[in-house]
Amino acid sequence: MKGGPVARSKGNPQLVLRPQDLLVLLRLTLSGDDAPSYASLASDLGLTASEVHAAVERAVAAQLARKDAAGRPKVLLEPLRLFVQHGARYCFPATRGGTTRGVPTAHAAAPLNAAIVSPSSDLPPVWPDKDGKVRGEAFYPLYPSIPGAALRNPALYELLALFDAIRGGSQRERALAIKMLDERWSS
Repeated sequence: MKGGPVARSKGNPQLVLRPQDLLVLLRLTLSGDDAPSYASLASDLGLTASEVHAAVERAVAAQLARKDAAGRPKVLLEPLRLFVQHGARYCFPATRGGTTRGVPTAHAAAPLNAAIVSPSSDLPPVWPDKDGKVRGEAFYPLYPSIPGAALRNPALYELLALFDAIRGGSQRERALAIKMLDERWSS
């Protein structure tokens, strides 16, 4: 396959997943069998419809999703679970920064914040965001549109916070986040 929606360079035909691909896949896990249109996903996630389409194409090529007879994307939960649990934190390592205002993530956001109590002297991890209400340590989101998308969709927010705990949390935080993701994806 040359060119097309799956980004490849001329010199290297190797497929590379992008951070927004995981954002699209996590959102699609919330849809069940009724996958929203690319335009609707784009609006929800702060992406363009072409970015969503390309993300789906890369996910299909990576065997993390498939398309049904009507061409609608369907997430393959077991491969996605394995990728998130064992590989995603190496592909998309956590990047941290200084103190900033933002939106809580990882163990500082639901659902982990009910299970993990951090010392009050520790700054919580936050996605830097101009409208954020919490002062904490910058924990850069997987993709720039994530804070807005998360605030518009509480269920997606939880998945993204759990993913951040997996990619940047302690061993205990990762174990709890994996368990909570498994519970959401097995029901």
